[in-house]
Amino acid sequence: MAKTCVDDLATTLGKTNVSWDLPAATLVEQSLQRNEGALSETGALSVNTGAYTGRSPKDKYIVRENVSEHKVDWGAVNQPVERDVFLALYDKVLKYLGEKDQLFARHGYAGADPSTSLTLHVVNEYAWHNLFARQLFIRPDEPSPSEQADFTVVYAPGFQADPAVDGTRSETFIMVSFEEKIVLIGGTEYAGEMKKSIFSVMNYLLPEQNVLPMHCSANIGQEGDVALFFGLSGTGKTTLSADPKRELIGDDEHGWSNNGVFNIEGGCYAKCVDLSKDKEPEIFNAIRFGAVLENVVLDDETREPHYDDKTFTENTRAAYPIDHIPNALLPSRAGHPSTIIFLTADAFGVLPPISRLTKEQAMYHFLSGYTSKLAGTERGITEPEATFSTCFGSPFLPKPPSVYAEMLGEKIDIHNAEVYLVNTGWSGGSYGEGSRIKLSYTRAMIQAALQGELQSSETMTDPIFGLHIPLNCPGVPDEVLQPKRTWQDPDAYNEKALALASKFNENFAKFLDVAENIRNAGPKTCATSQF
Repeated sequence: MAKTCVDDLATTLGKTNVSWDLPAATLVEQSLQRNEGALSETGALSVNTGAYTGRSPKDKYIVRENVSEHKVDWGAVNQPVERDVFLALYDKVLKYLGEKDQLFARHGYAGADPSTSLTLHVVNEYAWHNLFARQLFIRPDEPSPSEQADFTVVYAPGFQADPAVDGTRSETFIMVSFEEKIVLIGGTEYAGEMKKSIFSVMNYLLPEQNVLPMHCSANIGQEGDVALFFGLSGTGKTTLSADPKRELIGDDEHGWSNNGVFNIEGGCYAKCVDLSKDKEPEIFNAIRFGAVLENVVLDDETREPHYDDKTFTENTRAAYPIDHIPNALLPSRAGHPSTIIFLTADAFGVLPPISRLTKEQAMYHFLSGYTSKLAGTERGITEPEATFSTCFGSPFLPKPPSVYAEMLGEKIDIHNAEVYLVNTGWSGGSYGEGSRIKLSYTRAMIQAALQGELQSSETMTDPIFGLHIPLNCPGVPDEVLQPKRTWQDPDAYNEKALALASKFNENFAKFLDVAENIRNAGPKTCATSQF
């Protein structure tokens, strides 16, 4: 039998000191001794990731091999790299790691449904990266050293590629080989690359097992009713899914199988910019010993985290095991969802605060994955900008988008799930003129959706977006539900609504293989709003 990359890794590990499956306390001690971080006042390990404070999507590659050649949706997101380039770089990384005095490794798995879980081995140069892996992946009750891994992560942040020699774009590389079952990472200290690489692997593997992988949060009510929350950054996904009256299944990554919904991860990777105990007490209290703080400024004397300080980045993060959340469901799996929420923060101020979607509309908005960036959030943005991320997670989808959308449509049909589009953005005008929809209103609308109170509510259909808007909702003024009624100038509303509708249609034009009935579920730019 031919020697594999995993065999070569085993040889390398046999030549150096490797610490397997260290507990959190020991990994914290090792990190402090190695000057990888500092202890914060809360007990969390605080680290700085250097030049890279977020993912590096332009440096992410999938190895073009026999098993992936005809299954991957190649392009700007799924960039191909040839097998010989990967193997040459892999050999260099192994040589680099083999010269280290100590490495850290662990067993874990992805996917809380045992029938489809992925066993993992993670090998790290840094102790704190191994702590991150411990907290974010699912921890086995009794690690089995002899167990063969379904996938192995090899992470060498201190090794930098030479683009002229190694065939990379920069010194950073994140490469996934589905034939060798290896994730190879180097040139960046941002630990989120591990988490999202395995999510991408699951997005490749799970559909072949009739499981829909989803970039969403999930919770469950006292009656066993499961809800999914999809949404891009800034839409309120974490805040709205963290409900003290419901158990948290998971924060970010899930699968939907014939058995129901399950968490892919064993922890949470929460943004903590401007975090406060009053606004998000569950996350605030979860950042204690065993948690990892990334790029958060600490007070020089007290070491208290300054969550409002964006000196290093706005993308400050906290990684912690899911059992740091008091109402977490363990094990993290439940039945089929009865309610699906698509969250968007519409800064144009024209989408309804809540609307019911048909199955075709659900598939359309799932493929669109719309929200908006705000003026001032990025250089060059002077007014709201429409942003679309396919399936609310386009950077992590190796297969064509239609694969995921069709699976969602089938599961909505089979399990009679109600789907809602919830706008957590602006009302009464665009950003700068109108105001943000009150969080109390959004919570009331979501509660009404989860309790089934909107299923029998009379609706009206928006002639531009085709959305079915409830005429009333407990706890929300009727006029708030109809966006045009909140604008002082109806003509200005029509102009903005038609402009956003055009952006939806322009974005959707790229989906050439989508059925006509789904395409027709989008906005109509020839319409005018009459109410």
